[in-house]
Amino acid sequence: MLDKKYNPSIEENIYSFWLKNDYFKSGDESKKPFCIVLPPPNVTGKLHLGHAWDTALQDIIIRYKRMNDFDCLWLPGMDHAAIATEVKVVNRLKEQGIDKYELGREKFLEKAWEWKHEYAKNIRSQWAKMGLSLDYSKETFTLDDKIANAVKKVFVDYYNKGYIYRGERIINWDPVSKTALSNEEVIYKDVKGAFYHIKYYLEDSDEFLEVATTRPETLFGDTAVAVNKADERYQKYIGKNVILPIVNRKIPVIADIHADKDFGTGVVKITPAHDPNDFEVGNRHNLERINVLNEDGTMNENAGVFKGLDRFECREKLVSLLKEQNLLIKVEEIVHSVGHSERTNVMVEPYLSKQWFVKMDVLSKNVLENQKNKDTKVNFIPKRFEKILNHWMEDCHDWCISRQLWWGHRIPAWYKDDEVYVGVEAPKEEGWIQDNDVLDTWFSSALWPFATLGYPDDTKTLQRYYPNDLLVTAYDIIFFWVARMIFQGLEITKEVPFKTCLIHGLIRDKQGRKMSKSLGNGVDPIDIINKYGADSLRFFLSTSSAPGMDLRFDEDKVASSWNFINKLWNASRFVLMSLDNFNKDDYNLDNIDIVDKWILTRLNKTIKETTKYMEKYEFNNASKVIYDFVWDDFCDNYIELSKTKMNNNTTKSVLLKVLTDILKILHPFIPFVTEEIYSMLPVKEQESIMISKYPTYNKNEVFKEEEEKINKVICDITAIRNLKANNNITKNAYVSISTSEELLNIYKTALRIDEKNIINENKDLKTYNYKSQYIDITYFEEAKQVNLDEINEQIKKLESSVERRKNLLNNENYVNKAPQNIVENDRLKLKEESEKLENLKKLMR
Repeated sequence: MLDKKYNPSIEENIYSFWLKNDYFKSGDESKKPFCIVLPPPNVTGKLHLGHAWDTALQDIIIRYKRMNDFDCLWLPGMDHAAIATEVKVVNRLKEQGIDKYELGREKFLEKAWEWKHEYAKNIRSQWAKMGLSLDYSKETFTLDDKIANAVKKVFVDYYNKGYIYRGERIINWDPVSKTALSNEEVIYKDVKGAFYHIKYYLEDSDEFLEVATTRPETLFGDTAVAVNKADERYQKYIGKNVILPIVNRKIPVIADIHADKDFGTGVVKITPAHDPNDFEVGNRHNLERINVLNEDGTMNENAGVFKGLDRFECREKLVSLLKEQNLLIKVEEIVHSVGHSERTNVMVEPYLSKQWFVKMDVLSKNVLENQKNKDTKVNFIPKRFEKILNHWMEDCHDWCISRQLWWGHRIPAWYKDDEVYVGVEAPKEEGWIQDNDVLDTWFSSALWPFATLGYPDDTKTLQRYYPNDLLVTAYDIIFFWVARMIFQGLEITKEVPFKTCLIHGLIRDKQGRKMSKSLGNGVDPIDIINKYGADSLRFFLSTSSAPGMDLRFDEDKVASSWNFINKLWNASRFVLMSLDNFNKDDYNLDNIDIVDKWILTRLNKTIKETTKYMEKYEFNNASKVIYDFVWDDFCDNYIELSKTKMNNNTTKSVLLKVLTDILKILHPFIPFVTEEIYSMLPVKEQESIMISKYPTYNKNEVFKEEEEKINKVICDITAIRNLKANNNITKNAYVSISTSEELLNIYKTALRIDEKNIINENKDLKTYNYKSQYIDITYFEEAKQVNLDEINEQIKKLESSVERRKNLLNNENYVNKAPQNIVENDRLKLKEESEKLENLKKLMR
């Protein structure tokens, strides 16, 4: 028998039961395959609320498909997260007084693997807490050998095709991690800065050109100043030289379209080694590239006396020197958007460096062309998010894939003198030195949908489950990850990696703000699970937002989910107590009455509508349909109306059927509580609900006429209850009732009418009447039956209670700190007691 209240502590035992029986495993070839490959979380710490949302949605889909007789593979895995993890490990080592470089590459990697094993264990524990039905037999890590083999093959194939090349380019440089970053690893923040207006004197002249820059410390790398050919102000200076301030080196004045005559002074400094636009200008004019920075963000020997200073310290001292030498015209304060490293939060530096790149022109065109084909394209839900993919593919630049790190896939390139060898295996001859860099994490992650299934080997798993059926992810990584998986899939396998991409939004706080450490508004999903249970969190996350929309986290709504689960729990306790000694031989639906027909009709309509929404991944709509049916139709109406028929096996059979189907349609959302209740059913088709069949619509159990009639009867019951409450009609009042024999017991049960109070004639008593299509009911109350002393006593008690509740609710401390459900209950009680008090006072007038 179920306990009086649902206790989330049972969830751990239920999860162990599922694992023990291998219910999560895939591979039944008699069924149609369905595959989701889990977006791998980083091994850098705890799973966040967004990941809980992401995985809850996927688990709902997998459980639903499994119950619909699909062979479901939900493949789990984790990402090595090169930069993020290396930063964490380096910081841990620093706390222990250990320097990464003194430790050496091999020893450092041992420490990184220790970190991975520690946090992988935590992540698996959190997956279990969430109730995720993952096929752990196929769990993959992005540095596993099978992924490494795929990565090396793709790199070598791309290199041989000319898609991968090594060259000098301006890249985003993180001076803390000392590594290149892709554009997607840079976040932009508005920061205070300035335009520094500097005099660049013309050679052998007192004239100067006014140049404005936000980064004066880079002037040591200037190799030209540019003006627009169409700018009449400066045409006479084109071809002449200016003297570089402080450095006193001659640099040319060139004409280039990069200089905008309508912006600023119309004169721009050209620093090819420290600005991507200047790099292109330098290529057009064959300008020298002078790097003025070290990898750690300090100034190098090209900065002269400023060598060794931090870039920002150099800026400050340089500006002072410019001012002293009357070379600074003015400082114009501004707020501008500046790139920062996503991982270390340091301001990134545009930096000239030799790196490995992927040429994107052909790969991006492949995606754009494929998205025009409705038969082969990736279908986005909602459709509007396809525009983000297309926009990124239309405006993408060559992808810098090398990272100056140790943790990751080491680039399969070797050098010997001026020779370069690229191959899956190391060259056999001696003297070759492997590239020290590793690949961008997204390079391996982009192969995730097929490398996890066995690629480059043509495995049965790959043949069966590729392309994946579905990817579930947030809209903020469409350009980070989704796009890369699509172009890699199309190029390598000649197919899209997944047929459908379901997009959800981001989780924000109650005020709509993004969750962040600085705001202190983050929420640990494990804390919520420990307080309310995983099912409450899952139900909230999966039902509170439409596809593609952001979700505002509200703990009160999690508590509401908890209340709903307890409503189901209590209703199930009643049903199970009613089914004591019931067995499969007692099961019989042959003699169902009008109320049974009504609930079966409502059940089948719920199944039909729920299935429609589940197939479209509209879980918010599906859950609303289920919630209304469970709370209103089943718990508040059918159970109440069935209580007088508990000696009837037909009623018990209907209760069992409806409860069983409720548990099944709710199972994908709240797997733990449904499993626990299902295990207690006296008659069930399977040992576990998760391998039972999802309910299907049965038109033979739909009775439209009976449904319409009972719907109206329920409306009658509600109206009559309001009539009694508003007029303070007691349960002892006499009543005259006229209705059909079929409906009489329904009305009597619902309205709690005692047989001894039913009269057939008006005895000159005060009356309250309600009349509709199916009932004519009159309540009578004799004046002589009113006990004035009792009423006065009731008035005093109510006045005292009303006053107490008003004082409580006027107390801001109480309203803000007491549990929300208790405060709401006080508000409802105050309203009820105030109305009752007013009615009693009317009787005394």
